[in-house]
Amino acid sequence: MVLELHVWGPGFSLPSIEAQCLATIAYFSQVVPKDTWVLIASSDPTVSPTHELPALRNGSTWVSRFRNIVDYLRQYSNGAWDLDRDLSGLSRADSIAFSSFVESRAQSLVDLSLYVTSRNYYNTTSPAYGAILQWPNQWILPPKLHAAAKTRTGSLGLSSLDLQEIQEHQKREHSAAVAAGHIPQNFIRKPRETVSSLLGKTSQQNQFRLEALTAELFEPLEELLGDKAYLLSGRAPSSLDCLAVGYLSLALVPDLPYQWLRDAMERKAPRLSRYTDRIRRELYGIVEVSDAFSPSSSSSSSSSSSSLLPWQAPERANLAAVGSTLLNTLADATPILKDVRTSTRLREAAESSDSGLSAVESQALSAYARGQKKDTFLSIAAVVGGLVAMLGYMAHIGVFAIEEEEVEEEEEEEEPEIMLPESLSAGDFLGL
Repeated sequence: MVLELHVWGPGFSLPSIEAQCLATIAYFSQVVPKDTWVLIASSDPTVSPTHELPALRNGSTWVSRFRNIVDYLRQYSNGAWDLDRDLSGLSRADSIAFSSFVESRAQSLVDLSLYVTSRNYYNTTSPAYGAILQWPNQWILPPKLHAAAKTRTGSLGLSSLDLQEIQEHQKREHSAAVAAGHIPQNFIRKPRETVSSLLGKTSQQNQFRLEALTAELFEPLEELLGDKAYLLSGRAPSSLDCLAVGYLSLALVPDLPYQWLRDAMERKAPRLSRYTDRIRRELYGIVEVSDAFSPSSSSSSSSSSSSLLPWQAPERANLAAVGSTLLNTLADATPILKDVRTSTRLREAAESSDSGLSAVESQALSAYARGQKKDTFLSIAAVVGGLVAMLGYMAHIGVFAIEEEEVEEEEEEEEPEIMLPESLSAGDFLGL
């Protein structure tokens, strides 16, 4: 049976626009025979039961995320498809430690570069998603991914990279000052700031913080690489190399308006930059969007990556899929339904076999999700019960009856019409 690897589609001349997908593609390219798997740029997380990409499908079995897919391939092949099989115990420990390090540190920097930095997101990242997504996902998913990246990086104190956030903050401060009645006159007359002036300020404010964050990622990896061909060995790559290339490619390759992440990587880790460029060219090639959606038509191109990656065109969305997407979006935008659906997804993820959690952690998280869902229903019941009790009390004390009596009294107080008898003539009326 052919394995199906579902990923986010190509972007920035890379086979995927997402780091975990790139890492999984790199792993497959090195251990899985080309005739036993296909690469599908579905760009739709709902294809997987866990609503995550990358997702590996083997018949009725679904596995998502890089680390879970690597473990599944090891078990499925009885150890034949394991890049780490020749590593020593110490090297395996280093692989686990540095993998966690790369995922935590590099994800934040990629989020800041591609999503939080306004110029990069609106000029490059958002159009890249528009090129790979079908309607209506091209209008629904990018804002969700943008908001999720801002949430993940909120604790870093670099929200000022987002011009929209700056402008909204200024509007809130202005409104508060006006409401308080003590806004300075010179602030009122101050001309509206331009995008260029805002960018100049944010660049100065964020420079030191970004320098520290990039140094925390690039310098340890530069030292680990040293003069070797790969991070842990001079002979063969490991799963750590796949994971590192997946994240570092998104730092080095995209041509962005504000290249602060690429500049920092090339300046602080030149060997790591050359290593990333070499590995990604060997494994990915130069990828165009047409390679993923029309692989047969691009197979004749010598510069195409179709000879490197076994692309299979994704299925076009049918009417039922479009309707389901719209209904799910509407449900997620409804406050009560959103809470219920979030709790359900959390419980399903906790109980999933590829959640990566221990039995105790899975049970605790599942119980928490069930409790959240129960609390939501109790809140709904309390509100409905309160409304019913209030209406019953109003009916009991006669509020509605009083309103009816008032209407009747108003009708009685109306002046009666003067009726003239039909036999009364004009002369009689005037007394003549």
